[in-house]
Amino acid sequence: MTNSFEEDVVDLIPALNSFARTFYRSPSDVDDLVQETLTRALGNIDSFCPGSNLKSWLFTIMRNLFCSRFRIGKREMVGLDECVSDTRSAAAEQEWRIRGHELERACGSLKEPFRSAFEFVFIDGRSYEEAAAYFHCAPGTVKSRVNRARQRIADECGGTIA
Repeated sequence: MTNSFEEDVVDLIPALNSFARTFYRSPSDVDDLVQETLTRALGNIDSFCPGSNLKSWLFTIMRNLFCSRFRIGKREMVGLDECVSDTRSAAAEQEWRIRGHELERACGSLKEPFRSAFEFVFIDGRSYEEAAAYFHCAPGTVKSRVNRARQRIADECGGTIA
């Protein structure tokens, strides 16, 4: 008794799995390729010539599917390291330069005890205690001078200085 076309195809599934493993290592990719091959074969059953080699026909379908996937995959380049859509827009530098010049002007216009305290603490990065020892005054006086300097700079620049 002869098998039907569908039964012959089912009998060839282990051979299709083996052939698919020559293309892919991942079991899920192998299963996908076999499934797509079977779907394509059953969808085009009318193009199979009875009496010809069914195994060769299925293997040809699988090879062609793999080649098509490979070509499409090369074009798509999924997962590129640098994607244009991931980059953020660059902020304009002109505004920061203008703000920097405003800050320089505002610092330069400070009166002497305020400017020197502000520069010692903020520009030189020293502590209030060091400034107090340097200027021979209490730390509270240095804090007051720095705070007033910050306030005058903020007023002159039209904003707040952190």
